Amino acid sequence: MAKKPYRLKKELGIVEVFSISSGAMISSGLFVLPAVVYQKAGPSIILSYILAALIVVPAMLSKAELTTAMPKSGGVYFFIHRSLGPLFGTFAGLASWFSLSLKSAFALVGIGIILGPIFPGFYAEMGKIIALGFTVIFTVLNILSVKKSGKLQVIFVFSIIGILFLYIFSGMNYIDVHRYVPFRPQGWKAVFTVTGMIFISFGGLTKVAAVAEEIKNPTRSIPAGMFSAFTVVTLLYVLTVFVTVGLLNKVEFQGTLTPLSMGASKYTGKAGYLILSLAAMLAFITTANAGLLAASRSPLAMARDNLLPSLFSRVNLKFQTPVISILITSLFMALAITFLELEILVKVASTMKLILFSFVNISVILMRESKIVSYKPSFKSPLYPYLQIAGVVIYLALIIEMGAVPLIITSGFFIVSLVWYFLYSKSRSLKESALIYIAERVTSKEIKSSFLRNELRDILLERDEITEDRFDRIIKNAQIIDLDEETSIESLFIILSKAFSKKFKMSSNTVYKLLQKREADSTTVIHTGLAIPHIIIEGNSKFDIVVVRSKKGILFRKDKSPVHIVFALAGTRDERNFHLQSLMSIAQIVQNKDFTNHWLKAKDTEDLRNILLLAQRVRKANV
Repeated sequence: MAKKPYRLKKELGIVEVFSISSGAMISSGLFVLPAVVYQKAGPSIILSYILAALIVVPAMLSKAELTTAMPKSGGVYFFIHRSLGPLFGTFAGLASWFSLSLKSAFALVGIGIILGPIFPGFYAEMGKIIALGFTVIFTVLNILSVKKSGKLQVIFVFSIIGILFLYIFSGMNYIDVHRYVPFRPQGWKAVFTVTGMIFISFGGLTKVAAVAEEIKNPTRSIPAGMFSAFTVVTLLYVLTVFVTVGLLNKVEFQGTLTPLSMGASKYTGKAGYLILSLAAMLAFITTANAGLLAASRSPLAMARDNLLPSLFSRVNLKFQTPVISILITSLFMALAITFLELEILVKVASTMKLILFSFVNISVILMRESKIVSYKPSFKSPLYPYLQIAGVVIYLALIIEMGAVPLIITSGFFIVSLVWYFLYSKSRSLKESALIYIAERVTSKEIKSSFLRNELRDILLERDEITEDRFDRIIKNAQIIDLDEETSIESLFIILSKAFSKKFKMSSNTVYKLLQKREADSTTVIHTGLAIPHIIIEGNSKFDIVVVRSKKGILFRKDKSPVHIVFALAGTRDERNFHLQSLMSIAQIVQNKDFTNHWLKAKDTEDLRNILLLAQRVRKANV
C-alpha cells in the first residue's frame, strides 16, 4: 500500500464521464417514480420533469466551474472544504459519503421491485441477496480498476439509452391523446410539489465531480460529459414520461410500480415488459456502480486533509485505487441493504444532497470573491452570481418541503460531524479556505500563509499536465520585490544589487556598477511598462532572477513611461543559452492575455509568483 503522495490513475474520458453522470440519474426516478407522482399531479408530471431539470442547472453549472478549477477526488467535499473551511468540509464529506452510499444501496434493493412481477415466487429476501451480490461485484471492479468500472458503466448506460429510445419511438404510435386531459387535475400546487419529489432524480448528474482526479483532460471532459448527460437524460425523462402517460390510464398507474414495463406491454406484450424490466435493472445497477465509485472518494479526500485517519487515503500500488475507502463504503452499503429501512433514510439523504447543492453554489461565490489568482476554472458559470443565489433559494425551499423528520435527522448528522471535527479534525487540519481571503479583503489584514493559493496552483499544473522546467524552479525560489512608491532607476539598482550580492556572495557595489554599465550601453526597457536588466558575472554555472513589481512605476528615463514589471537576470557566461531561453520565457509570459492587468492587481508577492508559474508558455523538457 502507498500513502497519500501516490496519485490516482487518470483513466476516464468524456464517454465515461457521460456514462457515470447519465447512469447516476437514470434509475428509480424514471422507472418507478412516475407511478408514484402520477397519483398527485396526473399528466402534468411531464411539466414537473421539465421544471426539475431546470432547477438542477445552478448546481450543475457551479459544479462544472469548481471541478474544472479543482479536479480532485472528493468533489463536493473538496470544494466546500476549500471555500468554507474544515468544519463545513467535515460535514460535507461525511454527508456526501452517507447520501451517495445510501442511494446506491437503495438502487440495488430496487432490483427486487423489478423482479417481483416477473417471478411470482420472488420474495423480498431474494432481492436483498441479489443486491448484496452486485455490491460484491462492483467492489471488486472498483478495486481492480476505475477504467474497468467505467467501461462497464458505458456498456450498461448505452444499452439503457438504446432501449428507452426504442420505447419512445415505438410507443408514440400507440398513445391516446385523451389521457393528457385534464392536464393539471390538481392545479399548479401539485405540479410544484411533484417537481420537488422529482428533482432529486437529477442529483446524480454531478456525482462525477467526486472522481475528477481520475479523468483525462478534465477541463474538456467534465463540462462536455456532464452537459451532454444532462441534455440526453432530460430528453429521455420528458419523452419517456410523455409516452407512458399516453399509454396508461389512471387505474393502470395506480396498480403498478413499474409503469414503463407496463406501458411497453400494452403494445408488445410480455416481450416488451421483459425488455423494459431489463433496462430498469441495468439502470439500478449503473446508479449503484456510479454511487460506489463516487462515494468512496470522499473518505479518500478527507483523509488526505487529516479529517479522517490516514488509512482511508491509501492507494494500492498495483491497481492505483483507494482500496480501504472502497471496502468501507461497500461494507456500509451491505449493512444498509441488510438491516435498514431505506425509504426514510433516502429522504434524509436527499435533504443532505440539497444542502450540499446549496453549499456548492455558495462555494462558487466565495472562490470568485476571494480573488485568488490561482483559481482558474476552464469553464465559468454564466449569470454569476444571480444563478448561484437563485439556486440557494430554490434548494432551501425544497429542503423545507422535505418535512420535519429529514431536517431533524440531518441536523443530528451535522452535530455528529461537529463533534468529530472538534475531537479529531480541528487539531490536524491546517488547510485554509476562500472565506479567510474574503475576510482579509474586508478587514485589510494580511494573511501570512499562502497554502490555498499554492495548492490551487499545483492543482492547475497537474490539471494542465505542465511539466516544471528550470525556469519554473528558479521562479519558485526567486526573490520577488513589491514596491509601493514611485522609484528611481538608481534606487531600483541598489535594491537589485543587494539581492544579487546576497545570492552570489559578491560585492553589492560591483553588481550596481554592472547594472549601470548595462543600462548605459542601451536601455533595458523592452516595451512600455517592462524592463529586463541583465548582467554577466564572474564564475561558472551561476544564474538567478529577481522579479520586481512597482505599482506606481519606476522611472528608467524621464521622457519615457514608468516601468511596472522588472525581470532582472544575472548569470555567468556559460549560462548564455539558458539566459536566452529565460528571455524567451519572459516574452511569452508577458504576452499572456491581461497579464499586465493581473500583475498590477495581484495582492502580494505570492500572487505575483503564481501568475508567473501559471502563465501559458512553451516549456523546455528536462531543462
